[in-house]
Amino acid sequence: MVSRSYSNLLELASGEAPSPSFSRMSRQIPRIMTVAGIMSDIDDDGSESVTSDPSSSSAHRDRIIIVANQLPIKVQRKSDNSKGWTFTWDDNSLLLQLKDGLGDEDVEFIYVGCLKEDIHPNDQDEVSQILLETFKCVPTFLPPDLFSRYYHGFCKQQLWPLFHYMLPLSPDLGGRFNRSLWQAYVSVNKIFADRIMEVINPEDDFVWVHDYHLMVLPTFLRKRFNRVKLGFFLHSPFPSSEIYKTLPIREELLRALLNSDLIGFHTFDYARHFLSCCSRMLGIPYESKRGYIGLEYYGRTVSIKILPVGIHMGQLQSVLSLPETEAKVAELIKQFPDNGKTMLLGVDDMDIFKGISLKLLAMEQLLLQHPEKKGKVVLVQIANPARGKGKDVKEVQDETYATVKRINEMFGEPGYDPVILIDQPLKFYERIAYYVVAECCLVTAVRDGMNLIPYEYIICRQGNEKLDKVLGLEASTPKKSMLVVSEFIGCSPSLSGAIRVNPWNIDVVAEAMDSALVMAEPEKQLRHEKHYKYVSTHDVAYWARSFLHDLERTCKDHVRRRCWGIGFGLSFRVVALDPNFRKLAMEHIVSAYRRTTTRAILLDYDGTLMPQNSIDKKPSSKTLEIIKKLCRDKNNMVFIVSTRRRDTLDEWFSPCEKLGIAAEHGYFVRMKRDEEWETCVPEVECNWKQIAEPVMHLYTETTDGSVIEYKETAMGWCYEDADPDFGSCQAKELLDHLESVLANEPVTVKSGSNCVEVKPQGVSKGLVAKRLLSSMQEKGMSPDFVLCIGDDRSDEDMFEVITSSIDGPSIAPRAEVFACTVGRKPSKAKYYLDDTVEIVRLMQGLASVAEQMVPV
Repeated sequence: MVSRSYSNLLELASGEAPSPSFSRMSRQIPRIMTVAGIMSDIDDDGSESVTSDPSSSSAHRDRIIIVANQLPIKVQRKSDNSKGWTFTWDDNSLLLQLKDGLGDEDVEFIYVGCLKEDIHPNDQDEVSQILLETFKCVPTFLPPDLFSRYYHGFCKQQLWPLFHYMLPLSPDLGGRFNRSLWQAYVSVNKIFADRIMEVINPEDDFVWVHDYHLMVLPTFLRKRFNRVKLGFFLHSPFPSSEIYKTLPIREELLRALLNSDLIGFHTFDYARHFLSCCSRMLGIPYESKRGYIGLEYYGRTVSIKILPVGIHMGQLQSVLSLPETEAKVAELIKQFPDNGKTMLLGVDDMDIFKGISLKLLAMEQLLLQHPEKKGKVVLVQIANPARGKGKDVKEVQDETYATVKRINEMFGEPGYDPVILIDQPLKFYERIAYYVVAECCLVTAVRDGMNLIPYEYIICRQGNEKLDKVLGLEASTPKKSMLVVSEFIGCSPSLSGAIRVNPWNIDVVAEAMDSALVMAEPEKQLRHEKHYKYVSTHDVAYWARSFLHDLERTCKDHVRRRCWGIGFGLSFRVVALDPNFRKLAMEHIVSAYRRTTTRAILLDYDGTLMPQNSIDKKPSSKTLEIIKKLCRDKNNMVFIVSTRRRDTLDEWFSPCEKLGIAAEHGYFVRMKRDEEWETCVPEVECNWKQIAEPVMHLYTETTDGSVIEYKETAMGWCYEDADPDFGSCQAKELLDHLESVLANEPVTVKSGSNCVEVKPQGVSKGLVAKRLLSSMQEKGMSPDFVLCIGDDRSDEDMFEVITSSIDGPSIAPRAEVFACTVGRKPSKAKYYLDDTVEIVRLMQGLASVAEQMVPV
């Protein structure tokens, strides 16, 4: 099948057909500038933001573009010292493994990322062509200096420690924020976006971005292609909001991630921390809809995926079957079990978060508390090379070597070292052999993203028939394995049969090691069986299928939305709305106002004429003057429809004698200042307040920042100044509590914006709209112009009434009807304005026209 590549965005934006199409078997990448540098400005030309016509979109799923810091490719110079390179797949790369189990020949994978070797600029075009044609890989070439500042600088010295809960309290602890390193990070993400642009067909292709190295990439892609189908998976932890909020570019990263359609995390904890950051720092709440967690972000729903990655079962099982593996297992059996020694195993990278020294101290404590285990228990610690550089790595190495030396000198004897440290790179089959022989695997990281070591250990302990013979086991012998895992690693929640420990508590870890050794065989077998069932069914293919399925589900509505971009730099975001939902233009409504003769104007107050975060809630003299000008025209019926008390509104709007006011959601209504207040529904007793008030008091006392708002016929519990997470949690609990205790009362309990309110049944702002339209009809002045503006859920009732009345008798035929909400969000209104400033400007424009039209 043929896919298109939009290599020239200016051409695409102008509507011209993009030039060469890319065949499936051989795609020619256009020449690009291969020597990259720091950009002085992260903003692109606005003409590059593409908003495609929905009718041109294709629903066919063609390709998946996998984007990560490194390509799943091994690079070696040719052995004859010539200029050429040899490229092979890296079978250990997760990016390569994730596609193996999908088994979908109709899906083509393209990889975008860096190579592990530096390629000279003169060779980069040739290497690009070879990798694309042979491996369907698109290499991203970075100058060594830029790569060092991006990867070793910002990623490894600033993001990585902070995401693992390490605050830079001093220059020695992690890296203090460095804006030049941040600029390098942004520049590299921009270069990645440029490479993706060369091969992407934005209407069909799915893009899956991996890990914290590319967290701002979604913004660059979303800016170019508003409807791009984009998923992001974070393989590291995501810190709590208290840690994350110390990052100077915290909002930029959050907003960049929210330009994805689907964001994946290993555990609920990591997802919860991210959602809490969005709530606290951006004011974006989240909700669960039929099991899916989502955030509404400018009309787009950003879904959250929680699923730990798995291992590649096929690869592990094939390595277990190798003759080399069998030989190594036989060698280790002679070294340990045949000599009466039980092996405990640790496999970790040599970095500060893997807790190697804590594990060694626990081993020391085990031998101190249980002297009988001296000479019988050996801890084999495999230390993989660190992925980063710096003083912290050197400190970990020095501490590890010193601790191993001390323990071996203290407890060692001829032919027995209690700790064997292997700090040389092992071949994969050698590591597998250690898993097979180890009685227990210890993972004591103090903070880790996923860590697949326990999963690999479980599969290796399951073994196969050949290994059973080497181990001297009968084919029917139940397998067993024991795990001691840290509470602070991503795989811990999925391993319910493991002994979970706090790695900082040396005594507890030592006790766990002893428990793992002395546990009864049947229990070891049961734990292993439970783990094996989970790990074997939740492998890397299951993870990839599940993520891509959710990405497809999340993006299915793209084609039906109108999209356009707003904002500059990393504040860029895309607004996606229903095609019939549009901004209310001043020229449009002013023209309609001039053409019409009888007008009904309904205005909400808080959040519409007055900003929600304003401290002084009284209307300004400017607002009062606008309303008075509109009321001077005898053909205008102007109404303020508010949830506030009638005495408050009476005082505030007393200068406007012809203004109609509806208070407390419309329970009390007054057509003019000098008229009496009436009720929209029959008067009711408020005995229910004696039940509701003590309940609200309880939640007020236990929720700092919350208050009770008293009205004549209603009561509200407001938590605008409370902690957003705790306030929201308490509001849900209060809603259930009030619904329970007021079940037999004639009231309705509703949740609003930072508020839980109890009001009489049948009262709504929609009743006010009905009453106003009916009253005007009775007077023989059915309106041919209706304007209704509001900002929250209670105003949706008004929108529904006036839109449903368009074809009815209460509104003149061919009337101009404008239902307008504040902000771009799902609504029954057909129009929107961005904020209260725009609304006041609009009303001021109408007031000026009204003043001109009223005869002197």
